[in-house]
Amino acid sequence: MGSFSILNNIAGISAQNQLNVNNVNLSRTLLRLSSGKRINSGADDAAGLQIADSLRANTAALDQALRNANDGIGVAQIGDGALQEVSNLLIRSVTLAEEAATATVDSVGRSSLNAEFVQVQAEIARIAQQTNINGTALFTATGLNGSLSVFVGDISSASSIAVTISAITTNGATVTNLGGQNLATVDLTTAAAAASSLATIKGAVGAVSRGRAEIGAGINRLQAAVSVMQSQSQNTRAAESTIRDANVAEEIGNLTKYQILAQAGIAALAQANQNSQSVLALLRNA
Repeated sequence: MGSFSILNNIAGISAQNQLNVNNVNLSRTLLRLSSGKRINSGADDAAGLQIADSLRANTAALDQALRNANDGIGVAQIGDGALQEVSNLLIRSVTLAEEAATATVDSVGRSSLNAEFVQVQAEIARIAQQTNINGTALFTATGLNGSLSVFVGDISSASSIAVTISAITTNGATVTNLGGQNLATVDLTTAAAAASSLATIKGAVGAVSRGRAEIGAGINRLQAAVSVMQSQSQNTRAAESTIRDANVAEEIGNLTKYQILAQAGIAALAQANQNSQSVLALLRNA
């Protein structure tokens, strides 16, 4: 059986408590709509927050790994471009040796051909010594030392791709080792020496071609890794979005619901307070 009470307005207290609950839900919905996130604090979804943050960290690692791989491709392309010019110079050397080997060229002509070869060799040596990326030489033992290691791992595992960039040994302006062939022994001052030099130059051409092939293989591998990491980064970001992002359509529905409930709660609280005043009617009739 109900009773009238002045000290405790139970209906008003209940309406006020429910109004507070509705206000909390309304505030959470407004925050989600304004931020675009379903999870704005650990209180919203502790487990979901941990998973989403882990996915975001992995996405950041993958994005940097992508930059690493693209940087590695850039370095390898610098090396390939330099070796392309070395190959062109060696092909010119073949022409010089071939011309010097024929009897139709006299000793003066061979001296001129040999002088040009010396300059060709000096330029190859300069390319070997000076080709660099941010100050790190590509073809010297004190630079990359034969291998470019590109880190493409993520937060779960370490992974690297090695691109072979063979060193070219020089002594000043003299190429002393290019794939096992010593260009310093090339002599175009006599027909016999020029003829025998063709084998040495041929070996150097082959060594450069093999070096470019190794670099090209590394570039292809890095490009394949870029494609995989791009897809992985995109899918990881999508997985995080599924957990973290707010469902705007759902939250708009919640906004409408909690706004109506808040208005209804205020009306109910007002009615509960009005009902308590009916006690005064009893006092007036006493």
